[in-house]
Amino acid sequence: MTGTVSAEFPVSADSRPRHVAIIMDGNNRWAKARRLKGVAGHKAGVDAVRAVVETCARAGVEVLTLFAFSSENWRRPKDEVSALMRLFLLALEREVRKLHRNNICLRIIGDRSAFSPTLQEHMAAAEELTRNNTQMTLVIAANYGGHWDISQATRQIAEKVRAGQIEPSDITDDLIQQHVSIGDLPVPDLMIRTAGEQRISNFLLWHLAYTELYFSPVYWPDFQHEEMRKALEAYAGRQRRFGQTDDQIAAKALQQ
Repeated sequence: MTGTVSAEFPVSADSRPRHVAIIMDGNNRWAKARRLKGVAGHKAGVDAVRAVVETCARAGVEVLTLFAFSSENWRRPKDEVSALMRLFLLALEREVRKLHRNNICLRIIGDRSAFSPTLQEHMAAAEELTRNNTQMTLVIAANYGGHWDISQATRQIAEKVRAGQIEPSDITDDLIQQHVSIGDLPVPDLMIRTAGEQRISNFLLWHLAYTELYFSPVYWPDFQHEEMRKALEAYAGRQRRFGQTDDQIAAKALQQ
């Protein structure tokens, strides 16, 4: 399939990202613009999640990571947080079987200890149900923060040093990669943020070192099939250097 082009996705498979990460921003502003409560924006955002998952799966994206709830989001009004937790639970109950039918594997990253036992049980059950699916991996970052991720990775490594399993000199980028969340998956090639904000907000800090960034002015509930296709096409038009010069990249292309 490498190199093929379809009418629906006019981008060659060689130019598509393996891993797309998205900060889903703008639900509250979308609702406010319509004089609705914030939870209405979050509910509408679920439709955008479905559209983006479908578009990425059809485009051949291997991994899609969505920033659903940051460790800083607990600071929001209690009624909004409670509504988000109910919506998260409802989505797990309703959407996971659809993911399973479409051969999509679900993984959830973040500190689960702050969630209710019921929600933690549903998370574990959803992951177990879809564990062996191979079409695409959908990663949901919930109560997640990049600082937390790096901290928990370094604690695990420190424990190994204390136990005498490794020496401090054994600590490398590769070793840290093995201990951060989703370190076994390809790093993100493309990171999207909606609603016009241009920052990464403590999202996948270790993973985004060489990731292409795409900022959309569209509020998340309106970021559906066409907007996702625009992002994929924008990525296809970029040249990724990884510290190399244009001449080095051109010479490498001729050797392939």
